[in-house]
Amino acid sequence: MNLRDSTIRCAVVTAMCGALALPTTHQATAASARTSAGPLGAPLGRLGPLTDLVIERIRVGDDVAAAKFGTGAPIEDPVREGQVLDQVRAQAGVAGLDPEAAVAFFRDQITASKITQRGLFARWTAHPGEAPATRPELGPIRERLDRLTRALLDELKDTERRRAEPVGCAARLALAGATGAALEHLDALHRRALRTATRSVCH
Repeated sequence: MNLRDSTIRCAVVTAMCGALALPTTHQATAASARTSAGPLGAPLGRLGPLTDLVIERIRVGDDVAAAKFGTGAPIEDPVREGQVLDQVRAQAGVAGLDPEAAVAFFRDQITASKITQRGLFARWTAHPGEAPATRPELGPIRERLDRLTRALLDELKDTERRRAEPVGCAARLALAGATGAALEHLDALHRRALRTATRSVCH
C-alpha cells in the first residue's frame, strides 16, 4: 500500500467516525426532506446528498429495465444518450461547471444505468417469476431523469470545492457510498452500479 492509499484509508476511517458521532444540520435537513429515504435517513457526510441523488438515479434504472424487458427494446439508446449529454453540456456551462467534467460524470450515470438494466434482464430471464408484473411508461421515467439531471448538476456545483480535494473527497465519497448502500439495501448489482456512477466525483 503506498502513502496516498494509506492516507486516504485513514481519512475514510476518521470521517466515518466523526460523521457517525455528530451528524451535521445539513445532513439532518437532507434526511428529513428526502421522501424516499429509508428509516435511518440519507447517506452521511458532505457528499451524502450527491450520493443520495446518484442512488436515486440508479433506482430509476430499475424502472427503465422494467419498461423495456420483454419488448425487444435495446438497452443501448445512443440517440437518447446523446440528447442527455448535450443537455448536460449546455446546463453545466450556465451553472458555471466545467462542461466536459459534467459530461464525464453523466456518462458514468448512463453506464451505471446500463449495468443495472443488463443485470436485471439477466436475472429476470433466468427467473421469470421475479420479472415485473407491470410495465411502466418510459415518458414519465424520462421526465424524472430530467429532474434528477438538474438536481445532480446543482449538487455538483455545491460540492465543487470539496470534490477538488483528492484525499478529503475520497474519504467523504467512501463514507457516503458505504452508508447510502447500506441504508438503501443495495445488492451486489446496484453496488457495482454505484461504484461506476461515482468514479468521476473526485477530481
